[in-house]
Amino acid sequence: MTTVQSPPRPPTAIRPEVVARTGLYAVLAANAAVVTFFFVQAGFAANALVVTGRLAGLYGALLMAFQLLLVARLPWLDRRIGMDRLTLWHRWTGFALLWTLLAHAVFITLGYADSSGLDPVNQLVDLAETVEGVLRAVVALALILVVGAVSARFARRRLAYETWHFIHLYTYVAVVLAFTHQVTVGTTFVASPAATAYWWTLWGVALGSVLVGRLVLPLWRNLRHRLRVSAVVPENDDVVSVYVTGRDLDRLPARAGQFFLWRFLTRDRWWQANPFSLSAAPDGRTLRLTVKAAGDGSAALRRLQVGTRVFAEGPYGAFTTMRRTRPDAVLVAGGVGVTPIRALLEELHGHAVVIHRVATERDAVLHDELRELAHAKGAELYLVTGPVTPDKLSPAELARLVPDIADRDVYLCGPPGMTAAVRRSLRELGVPAPQIHFERFSLAG
Repeated sequence: MTTVQSPPRPPTAIRPEVVARTGLYAVLAANAAVVTFFFVQAGFAANALVVTGRLAGLYGALLMAFQLLLVARLPWLDRRIGMDRLTLWHRWTGFALLWTLLAHAVFITLGYADSSGLDPVNQLVDLAETVEGVLRAVVALALILVVGAVSARFARRRLAYETWHFIHLYTYVAVVLAFTHQVTVGTTFVASPAATAYWWTLWGVALGSVLVGRLVLPLWRNLRHRLRVSAVVPENDDVVSVYVTGRDLDRLPARAGQFFLWRFLTRDRWWQANPFSLSAAPDGRTLRLTVKAAGDGSAALRRLQVGTRVFAEGPYGAFTTMRRTRPDAVLVAGGVGVTPIRALLEELHGHAVVIHRVATERDAVLHDELRELAHAKGAELYLVTGPVTPDKLSPAELARLVPDIADRDVYLCGPPGMTAAVRRSLRELGVPAPQIHFERFSLAG
């Protein structure tokens, strides 16, 4: 099998995720400084409450634009940071946005109420009725409150992804309403031609990024590659591999360790997207995913027909050799989490140790392939079986299997509980955090 391989980066090179993360922080800080400058340039209102409320509103608008950038799924950011971390940052930015916009509404209302003598409720009603654009802002805030409520952890766990995603789409309605409110009544927005140009550019870049990353790029790639199912191969009673082929796959920028959001365009499943990682390094001809039946969607893959059209969004994820910091590596997989690990083994240079943790040998999916790959690449392969307790991947066990583990990169993929336990073991063994690579392969939410 031919794979695209890249030699590890020199140990002195700046890590790609550090470059991307620093760039994002710098962009946010620079824009906050610009917003503050234009706010000061526009002049202050007489009422300190109104001044505070307006500044909170401007920072809220900036956070809203930044949020859009985080979930735009831009390839440059996603390959370096990963969808899971970008989604986490989007979540926390969302809560900061919620409190900032609430502060904007409260301080503005209290400031005008202090000047007019009205109580806050009647003052808000009066502003909504008499000032153009304020009603739109109230509706936008209400939508953001609803989205924030369903995004809280206790609510998110009780909602199907499709339901949560549909409600979350109302965020874009709130963005449009908030922007038109800003255009209508924002004194900072129209204070100077430079300020107006800045705000239009800011929102244009944010909304344009979402349009390109979430709509244009997936549509273009699927029209270009025309993906179809070429084979469905059962690996055991619970696991199936699906082979997908198409046109010009050598030009699809997929790497071992990444995943796609797959939609198989059958009558009953076309509307459902599932995040499955590649279980073999892309060879320019075929993409392969290997899935364990864990729900209706994954179980239905066994019944797919050859020739079924496929709509795939991606590739996504930073769980790749781009993150290499050391010449040698350890690959730790739990259960079906072996799929991206098996793909990574194909692409890795240097000496590798592969540890596959399963309950029984029967659960060792793709183990024959792993053994052949390990032999071909001179890697060591360990199949670790047994119950959850005692811990078969404790610090002592890992040190026994890989004595020099602190001098290697560690790629880790498996169930959340196992991943957390192994990370604790790695910390106890003194493995530096930049050498530990893991990613949650799931839908943003």
